[in-house]
Amino acid sequence: MISSEKALALVLSHSSKGFRTREISLSDALDYVLAADVISLIDMPPFRQSAMDGYALKIGETNSYKILGEVQAGGVNSLQLNKGEAVRIFTGAPVPDTADAVVIQEKVRLKADTILVEDPLQLMMNIRPQGEQIKKAAVALAKGTSIKGTHIGFLAGLGITRIEVAEKPAIAVVVTGNELVPAGQDLAHGKIYESNSAMLIAVLKELGYSNTTVISIKDHFESTKEALRETIEKNDVVIVTGGVSVGDYDFVGKALNAIGVHEIFHKVNQKPGKPMYFGKKEHTAIFGLPGNPAAALTCFYVYVYPLLKKYQGAEDAHLLTILLPLLNDYTVIGGDRAQFLKAKISGTGVEILTGQSSAMLSAFGTANAFVFVPEDRIKLEKGEIVKTILLPIK
Repeated sequence: MISSEKALALVLSHSSKGFRTREISLSDALDYVLAADVISLIDMPPFRQSAMDGYALKIGETNSYKILGEVQAGGVNSLQLNKGEAVRIFTGAPVPDTADAVVIQEKVRLKADTILVEDPLQLMMNIRPQGEQIKKAAVALAKGTSIKGTHIGFLAGLGITRIEVAEKPAIAVVVTGNELVPAGQDLAHGKIYESNSAMLIAVLKELGYSNTTVISIKDHFESTKEALRETIEKNDVVIVTGGVSVGDYDFVGKALNAIGVHEIFHKVNQKPGKPMYFGKKEHTAIFGLPGNPAAALTCFYVYVYPLLKKYQGAEDAHLLTILLPLLNDYTVIGGDRAQFLKAKISGTGVEILTGQSSAMLSAFGTANAFVFVPEDRIKLEKGEIVKTILLPIK
């Protein structure tokens, strides 16, 4: 078996596929990854801009300033000011070129067409310089940036309507097992409801991946082999759940080998997720995840999601990891393997949750992180600093 660190390094090293790109509308760009730098079309702000409601003035010898007029947001700044003169101005409005300060309205006393400034003035106070945020022709967002809502707002403010992005991969979720039946059917003795595909498709959708399909396979070697062959040919990433262990009816590994998939690793020294498989065939990445739901979801977050981001050219595909104090004592079960323990960050620390069984999803309902525990650790004590991996949940 290999370590979880080695497994992730191998996954990411085999995701260097030349991704397809296309130009899309900025409004559709959420969760895509930039395939090229975005260059600013303008200075931002495009003119000297008032940061406050108040008065733009040219600093004079006294605290008295004659009001010549006003400039609204969207107006023009053609008024010429001499020392001791001011204009009424509003937030976002263009500051006259001859003004050298904006005083907020709460700091003046108004007398007819004159204001008396109560506090000392400073050059450029409350004036946003032209190009303060970004200059025209500068890189607004770099290639490899994962687009978030704030990025869309920023680019829209620069007048950008279309961007070049990496195409999202086509993903197939393959579920195996004679014991599985769809939810809604009668549950005969010995059968269980199939939930992994619903879970993984929902999580993929939550993370911005909608080009997905679900394939169901019974525990039969020939049918498994042919279904996997066809699925791999049509998709960039194939996620198989179940059938990757070493039981008499676990045919996935044998079938993948028979159709020429190159096995990169099989089995990781971790809990949950020990039997995980990873392989490649031409451009397609194939994951074999455990059948137990919590183990499958853990392996998805730790290995599959980083690969999906790397496939799109993300600058950093790793899950964010921080160090936090532990909020509770915890006894590790099965400390001979590294463990990804479902946890919840709250306040200034992280709590390891109950319900860590690989078959139980309930703890994922409140988890927002994993606490990573290296192998051979048994006792974790409240207050100790632990490696905390943030889940990409929304």
